[in-house]
Amino acid sequence: MSLMMLFFYFVFLILLLLWLYYYYYYYYCMKATTIAAFARMTVEDSKKILPAEFYPSWVVFSHRQKLTWLNHHLEKLWPYVNEAASELIKSSVEPVLEQYRPFILSSLKFSKFTLGTVAPQFTGVSIIEDGGSGVTMELEMQWDANSSIILAIKTRLGVALPVQVKNIGFTGVFRLIFRPLVDEFPGFAAVSYSLREKKKLDFKLKVVGGDISTIPGLSDSIEATIHDAIEDSITWPVRKIVPILPGDYSELELKPVGTLEVKLVQAKGLTNKDLIGKSDPYAVLFVRPLPEKTKKSKTINNDLNPIWNEHFEFIVEDESTQHLVVRIYDDEGIQSSELIGCAQVRLCELEPGKVKDVWLKLVKDLDVQRDTKYRGQVHLELLYCPFGMENVFTNPFAPNFSMTSLEKVLTNGEKALKSGANGTEAIELEKDASQKRREVIIRGVLSVTVILAENLPASDLMGKADPYVVLTMKKSETRNKTRVVNDCLNPIWNQTFDFVVEDGLHDMLIAEVWDHDTFGKDYMGRCILTLTRVILEGEYTDCFELDGTKSGKLKLHLKWMPQPIYRDT
Repeated sequence: MSLMMLFFYFVFLILLLLWLYYYYYYYYCMKATTIAAFARMTVEDSKKILPAEFYPSWVVFSHRQKLTWLNHHLEKLWPYVNEAASELIKSSVEPVLEQYRPFILSSLKFSKFTLGTVAPQFTGVSIIEDGGSGVTMELEMQWDANSSIILAIKTRLGVALPVQVKNIGFTGVFRLIFRPLVDEFPGFAAVSYSLREKKKLDFKLKVVGGDISTIPGLSDSIEATIHDAIEDSITWPVRKIVPILPGDYSELELKPVGTLEVKLVQAKGLTNKDLIGKSDPYAVLFVRPLPEKTKKSKTINNDLNPIWNEHFEFIVEDESTQHLVVRIYDDEGIQSSELIGCAQVRLCELEPGKVKDVWLKLVKDLDVQRDTKYRGQVHLELLYCPFGMENVFTNPFAPNFSMTSLEKVLTNGEKALKSGANGTEAIELEKDASQKRREVIIRGVLSVTVILAENLPASDLMGKADPYVVLTMKKSETRNKTRVVNDCLNPIWNQTFDFVVEDGLHDMLIAEVWDHDTFGKDYMGRCILTLTRVILEGEYTDCFELDGTKSGKLKLHLKWMPQPIYRDT
């Protein structure tokens, strides 16, 4: 976090000075409206004014212009910037670090902070069109710093450690938005700043006079704190607004635009982190990593193929740039949890109002994409619900069914989604509606036809099997099973079973294939299905890959017959 705040203060200060310098010496006799018109002129506009045949041979148009001249002057200014900014950054960043401090630490402060003698290097600048209401500038910067930063850390165990942050390497793109444009000096009324893209952030942690690895989990906790603070506090769409002229600039602030419904279904093939037994996995999910906005699942003990079937809801501020992050951990009890793997989904990949069913491959690090080790997969159902969307979603249920936002969207019955309200107003409307509405359980009858299986693995010495299928509703634990088909790896059953389901959007069907033996049974694989799709579509037929086996598919037909039941709260 300290690194990012340093970037901002430095970049904003330098850019503002350069802007004023450029304005004063080159445009002091021109009106601000004329300056704005030139600022909005594109390369294509320039080509219209001066045709290509009149360009000198050395003229090359580039989207990102070089800044050698700026770096040259910056090297001369850097010693003064270092001295002036270090104390300011230290006092400003400490309260922010406290927001992200992990539970393992009782205190996280700076005992020493200087920027070092190496100045950042700006590698390019570009201007982005934004409809004429302002000017957006993006600066690409890289910095291999020799900063002297020491964190004074106290753990909850009473251990005090001075931790040095060293070998900082950063590459990223800063965005500055000059908006709105006005007809008075300096030509814009406010500046918004953000880290538009973090391409690389590397650093090392070292206990002064010791080894940080002597306290398990400490290094990972501090690194996660710094990365999360950067991700949430300054990375786009989060932006900070600096007024230049008096006025109300609330329209520039970050505002909620919708909700993201997430159903954490299951994971499979997780890496085992325990020497004895199996991992005890749980999931952490967030769109923004602030502690109060982070969701945590229950822990499934001793299972590398956990089934959670839990529902979470998140506020979305910018669906075009934000993403959902999922981290799977092994619960180590009183010790720090160990990361099994993580994954993310870009919200721009979701179609508003439509449920997306995804399997995500887990990786070690979302920023470093060199991880080839298989760490397992996580299964999610996602639904993005923009505020103010009216009469857009289909209504597979009777009116006024509502419990979660997923049900609100499916039924199109919530005030907040129909009123056209935005941001904070929409959130308050949803809270009021949640308190006043009746609790509704989506009840119905699920009809499941087990049609056939294909390419099942052999289970006996003759290369055959005697398969049958067990169907289980997870919440009620109601079970039904098919007949046994002897000596067959491609059995056909065509048997239908009906289940009374009390809560359709929060239940799931587990279909397990077993091999019948005279003295027992052998497991042949399973598939796990949520009921979201059959509730949306009414009925469907599909083939499902069997998990926990080398081969095999199970063909099922599902049909949903709703029976709404109301209960007053």
